[in-house]
Amino acid sequence: MAKILINDGIHESGLKLLKDKGFDVSIDKIPQEKLEEELPNFDAICVRSATKVRQDLIEKCPNLKVIGRGGVGLDNIDVDFARSKGIQVINTPAASSRSVAELAFAHLLSLARFLYKSNRHMPEHGREEFKALKKSYSKGFELAGKTMGIIGMGRIGQETAQIALGMGMKVLAVDPYVDKATLKMDIAGQAIESIIETVPMAEMLSNADVVSLHIPFTGQAVLTQADFNMMKDGAILINASRGGTVNEPAMLEALDNGKLSAAGLDVFEDEPKPREEILNHPNISLTPHIGASTGEAQEKIGLELAEKLIELLS
Repeated sequence: MAKILINDGIHESGLKLLKDKGFDVSIDKIPQEKLEEELPNFDAICVRSATKVRQDLIEKCPNLKVIGRGGVGLDNIDVDFARSKGIQVINTPAASSRSVAELAFAHLLSLARFLYKSNRHMPEHGREEFKALKKSYSKGFELAGKTMGIIGMGRIGQETAQIALGMGMKVLAVDPYVDKATLKMDIAGQAIESIIETVPMAEMLSNADVVSLHIPFTGQAVLTQADFNMMKDGAILINASRGGTVNEPAMLEALDNGKLSAAGLDVFEDEPKPREEILNHPNISLTPHIGASTGEAQEKIGLELAEKLIELLS
């Protein structure tokens, strides 16, 4: 049977499925610098974000048949080159969509009610300055009636739109490859269908109270200083997509001049060492790239990846 290297981990359910089908599976992580020596012994490799599968590595692995990515993006894999060599490249685009969308809203709800600030200040000042803190954090807002701009109407963008609609928000979506998306929601057992038609970026930016990104990184920022200038004053930015999709210096300037009132970030240009100005900014809610890091998402990712490997290698 085929030999599979799981180099960045996989949920136990996916691992069991592969082993039950008789595959020779190794879960012992091989450091990046030793992959050129070890990977030629395998028929497939599965990675997450940590391991890079670039052209120079692929060229040294004539036995490689499949490269799997547990997650949505493929930016750590030289996809076109791999496919030119007849290697299948797969990922799990559907498995983590709900978890990422919910994290985007966790940031938004935290920003709307100043939870990110209150949770920092209450332990230190809650006893002596309770009334002052209450006054400071009593100017939050409800999401109902607000407009959410969504950049990218793929699976995650559509999940985000469903939550927004459920919260009573209006959705303005931007996607150059999608004219409209049909959202099929199940609310308390009741099937509800909604159609979201995409709009131009300028229209969305000038009307959205919140802008949330759900796109891959394509080599350049999608939101630059010019885009921030088009936003409503006091808008909120949420980025749970990929580092680099937002021009971080321009974002910081927008936060400092009031064009943005706050930002919620799960991804950063310089991972795993984000800019200190971002980590210390008083109006940014922060998480360390955990969008897909829920038990449910990890199990779905593991099973989807295992099923695709079985199909391709059997």
